[in-house]
Amino acid sequence: MRLYLTTLNPTDSVTGGFLPAAAELGWDVTILTDQPDRYPGHDVVAADVRDPRAVIDAVAAHHRPDVIFSNSDHLQAATALAAEYFGLPGKDWRACVTAKNKALTRRALAAVEPVRSVRLPPGGPVPDDLPYPVVVKPALGVASEDVVLVDGPDALAAAVAEIGERRPGELLVAEEFLDGPLRTLETLGDGGRRRVLGGFATTLGPLPHFVEERLDWRPPDPDHLPHLSAALDAAGVGFGVCHTEYAVTRDGPRIIEINYRLIGDNCDFLLADLLDVPLHQWILRIHAGEPLSAFDFGGLRAAYGSVVSIVAERSGTVTAAPADLSLPETEDGVRLWHRALRAVGDHVEVTGTNRDYLGLVRALGADRASVDAAIDTFGKEHPWVLG
Repeated sequence: MRLYLTTLNPTDSVTGGFLPAAAELGWDVTILTDQPDRYPGHDVVAADVRDPRAVIDAVAAHHRPDVIFSNSDHLQAATALAAEYFGLPGKDWRACVTAKNKALTRRALAAVEPVRSVRLPPGGPVPDDLPYPVVVKPALGVASEDVVLVDGPDALAAAVAEIGERRPGELLVAEEFLDGPLRTLETLGDGGRRRVLGGFATTLGPLPHFVEERLDWRPPDPDHLPHLSAALDAAGVGFGVCHTEYAVTRDGPRIIEINYRLIGDNCDFLLADLLDVPLHQWILRIHAGEPLSAFDFGGLRAAYGSVVSIVAERSGTVTAAPADLSLPETEDGVRLWHRALRAVGDHVEVTGTNRDYLGLVRALGADRASVDAAIDTFGKEHPWVLG
């Protein structure tokens, strides 16, 4: 079995998740990437992986493919088109395009939920009849970059101009602010059935930015599922893994965005630990054509889990930092891991995005109290210091 994995920069989900999973399955792996020097020790083919024609050509010139897969936000459509070309299982490329482009997502969901959203083409007029406050964001953005809450026309015009300087020529969207607790829905489908894996409650940093500071295990409420399922159906999401973010408003759940990939920031490892399943392997096996019925979902391994982002509160240079750690189980039965995203000597410039993370703490235990206590102890014993 040969897997072609398309990717850009290395991520934990790829290097610590999908590549080890493929090795455990006994698969041969070829990495297709535009950054070949960043994957030493692997069979790597350099390619413009954003272009499906380049991906198809690279695969055709190499070995016969059995699976073509990507976990990158940016590469879902190109990868799906390549898989379709070779007659392999994969996502509908139209659904990938719809999910990636937030303006197209709103268009697809219009019949399911009435969320006001307008396109802001570069250089175009700024609407004056929006239901303020609104959230301005790039249509193709990731990691909360250039996502900001504005409270009126002047603030909107200023935000559009500022973002336009950093992203010349890019389409923006302005959407009504969905006020309410933030949640996620994690699903896995085989093209015929879609299974809910679970979900998380999201804690944000202070507005007007949208930095995710913490995610806590909380599967979606049963009464949310009919609406969320209808939304995913409307967007065409049915194959593979999907990470959906939504707000629980006074009118019910409303979609914030659909990320047609696995949840990131080490929450994928937490999800696998909570479910006690080889999640990354299962996702690859789905792309090899196996049905959901081949998997034993069983029950939860632990009752609670959290991922806490250690966020830089100010710009500066890292003078002290904990290394990557996997700590022994505590007396309360909590397991804890730390992933360092920066190193001593790194200069950190606060951006108001998820790029401000210094490290991630992942903890798994019987309840929130024991998990919180372990995370708090870790923070006191292993501080991040900026000078």
